Amino acid sequence: MTPDDDPTAEFLDGVRAEETPWRRDRPPGEQAPERAERPERWGRARAAGRAAAQAAPYLQAAALVAWLASGAFDDGSGDQSG
Repeated sequence: MTPDDDPTAEFLDGVRAEETPWRRDRPPGEQAPERAERPERWGRARAAGRAAAQAAPYLQAAALVAWLASGAFDDGSGDQSG
């Protein structure tokens, strides 16, 4: 199959050749329109999720240190039969 026979490439070339209306209708020096701002419905939940994501590596490190420390200070009085 040669690149000339690729229907996907032909389709993508056609899409790239199309100009969106805002590109055709705006004056040459004008900037592209910004995305429409939507009202923030989940502000607190998003902020809490962001804070949790930022804190996750520290919580994982603390859990690892606690696990290692629990093994280091084990006095061997566990339930060992033998």
